[in-house]
Amino acid sequence: MIDRVNSPPEPYGNPVGNSAVETATLIVGAGQGIGLGFVQQMLKDDRPQRIYATYRNPQSELVTLDDSRLQCLPMDITEEAQIAAVIEKIRSEVKALHTVINCVGVLHDGTMQPEKSLRQINTEQLLRYFQVNSIGAVLLAKQVQPLLKHGDRAILATISAKVGSIGDNQLGGWYGYRASKAALNMLMKTTALEYKRTCPRAIVVNLHPGTTDTQLSQPFQRNVPPEKLFSVDRTVQQLLGVIAGLQESDSGEFFSWNGDRLPW
Repeated sequence: MIDRVNSPPEPYGNPVGNSAVETATLIVGAGQGIGLGFVQQMLKDDRPQRIYATYRNPQSELVTLDDSRLQCLPMDITEEAQIAAVIEKIRSEVKALHTVINCVGVLHDGTMQPEKSLRQINTEQLLRYFQVNSIGAVLLAKQVQPLLKHGDRAILATISAKVGSIGDNQLGGWYGYRASKAALNMLMKTTALEYKRTCPRAIVVNLHPGTTDTQLSQPFQRNVPPEKLFSVDRTVQQLLGVIAGLQESDSGEFFSWNGDRLPW
């Protein structure tokens, strides 16, 4: 479990703990939900920083935010060329990123719903789950690696889900979502091992946000107790608390919103 009592004062990556030094942050999937919440929370911080935020929907509330520190960039995480273009844009402006948080994920859309039984499984839907929830994250880790090769504390955090834990699976169902999140966990664990050699100050973690009141969870909130359904703001605050308490030895681990380590 993360020790919040002894956590560093900065809520995310910050060069040598110096609050006067400008930091650079990238929030991927910031067009709505938790990603948008991270941007809004970080803009409340008056320390010097640059925030890069990606979105898919040009009608997103993100692009209406007016702050000179924020730069909004269109990007589809399933297209590596678009990821590379965003990273190249950032590299033209800053030498390093100190925090990268990937909030992209899909559970359902207009035509896709999580499978309740084997009868509902189909190849196209499974591929979509893996493309968005798993492959995009490791392509991001590949492209962003040069910006995390520096001597300061850095964070690469990916929003995963407790249902992706194989050891915790007691209910079954949701085949594609569970499997794609389990694959995400393995991909980021493997990334963490490589980053120890190439980006030794970077801490790579997967984070379970808890059930958050977003579009992703709305169809499945009926049986969630009110005290376990978090607002976006609460989720972001909790996850920033976990990030603040991370040590380099935590790289490659899977943490819940309260700092507990989750089984693979």
